[in-house]
Amino acid sequence: MRGVETALPRDQFARFKSKSQCARISTEAWAAANLYCPNCDSVRLNSARPNTPAVDYVCGACDGPFQLKAQSRRLSGRIADAAYSAMVRAIRENCTPNLFLLHYEPVSWHVLELILIPSFGFPLSAIEKRPPLGPSARRAGWVGCNILLDAIPPDARIGIIVRGKAVPPEVVRQRYARARPLAQLQPMQRGWTLDVLNVVRSLNRTRFSLRDVYASEEHLSELHPANRHVRDKIRQQLQVLREMGLLDFAGSGNYLVRRVKA
Repeated sequence: MRGVETALPRDQFARFKSKSQCARISTEAWAAANLYCPNCDSVRLNSARPNTPAVDYVCGACDGPFQLKAQSRRLSGRIADAAYSAMVRAIRENCTPNLFLLHYEPVSWHVLELILIPSFGFPLSAIEKRPPLGPSARRAGWVGCNILLDAIPPDARIGIIVRGKAVPPEVVRQRYARARPLAQLQPMQRGWTLDVLNVVRSLNRTRFSLRDVYASEEHLSELHPANRHVRDKIRQQLQVLREMGLLDFAGSGNYLVRRVKA
């Protein structure tokens, strides 16, 4: 497979005055030349048909849909996304695309970070509703959303370029395959699984107890206010994570974490 370049093309810059236009043209050209499918062995993604909602690229082999968001700011905290209602509906209807998040340096024009969030990696807890646009805005009343990266477990934040260096495609595909069992869950159950997995990863331990996860009971109750049996749900989701091969049971209410490689 060809190597992933980190230098953004600049041959079209003379045609544009706006730096944002240059960034859009450059990142789109870079993506067309460098993005590959993490779900299969296809070395290239095809551009989606014009005006396809929320989809920029499609894998010609497995039909996987992909969206690209590029920005000059670091990929942390909040990532501005589209309409809140559309994103929530996409998650509930299981039709979100795989999302590439790209961070580029606007002086040297190099890609510093590229993260993939699989289509099955979005819990509703990661979608933050923004205030509606004011009455003077062109789209007055429109309500957008932010993606909260910290609400997505590291298993579903797959590094493709990390600190300016490309991760080998075979490693990217191994991590994608490891998380792929999440795709088999129903969207609402998947939200619980991702939220509990995020709690487990946040412990930053190779071994933890059921009591450690119970300490986040209030947090999980806030994320799922309709559920009044949070501890039961925690135990259920830990079993799901064991069946997915992400945890091992160590007996007496203790678990072992299978670590995620960067």
